[in-house]
Amino acid sequence: MIYNRKIIADLIFETLSNKKTELINNFQNSDVTIKYFYLDDLLPIEIAIKIHEVFPRPEEMILKKNIREHKYIAAQMNNYNPLLEEVIYSFQDLRIVNLIGEICSISEILPDDNLYAGGISMMGKNQYLNPHLDNSHDKDRNLWRVLNLLYYVTPDWKEEYGGNLELWPNGIEEKQITIHSKFNRLAVMVTHNQSLHSVSPVVFEGYRCCVSNYYFSRNPYLESDRFHVTSFRGRPENRFSDIILRMDSFIRMNLRRIFKKGVKENPHVYKKEQKKN
Repeated sequence: MIYNRKIIADLIFETLSNKKTELINNFQNSDVTIKYFYLDDLLPIEIAIKIHEVFPRPEEMILKKNIREHKYIAAQMNNYNPLLEEVIYSFQDLRIVNLIGEICSISEILPDDNLYAGGISMMGKNQYLNPHLDNSHDKDRNLWRVLNLLYYVTPDWKEEYGGNLELWPNGIEEKQITIHSKFNRLAVMVTHNQSLHSVSPVVFEGYRCCVSNYYFSRNPYLESDRFHVTSFRGRPENRFSDIILRMDSFIRMNLRRIFKKGVKENPHVYKKEQKKN
């Protein structure tokens, strides 16, 4: 069977709808600084397994390796198996966008057709994503980033393997909240000026695969939000890295005050006019 975005969206919408009341309660009862919810068994298991099976090999993706992060990413989806593009854009079905907005009490949210910082990602042994705040806006700096959607598709991925979502509602000085990147789990978190989050280092000989989307709005999630670039911190055990990363964020933020659209174009977008190689 061929699974297109309409079929996948129908299934996601049904699962979310059936759990709507529970998810609203979970979201409202989550941490007051970084609200979130997660939902297991999002799709029929055969579809989730198929999504994982068609993930590209590491060498077919873009490696981002620096003091901030170490992971593989891809957003130019027409270079990969069509199922990956279909599942990504199924989350942009307006029924799902609006339903997740209702669950999170956010009105008039918009999906991102450009996949700015979205798409797919993969992390293997010793890879990581340091604590950070996501860029506050979309690629054109017109809309506020308000929700981060992460769908995990690696079968039998155990929490002790690492590669888990971490929320730091009280900063890196306090203990984080860990959300297991469990197979067939959707995690949704708010993004704002205090939503510090990370991915724990992978300690297993395997790859944690993820499908990600962001939702945007004309209004920030918090009235107190202000524009900021993606801003990284070091993990609590890496104080020296934290000093360097704070300096890095300070410099890049000041550059953006001069160059409103950035010094160079961010390549992490889906350029649909670009043909497959």
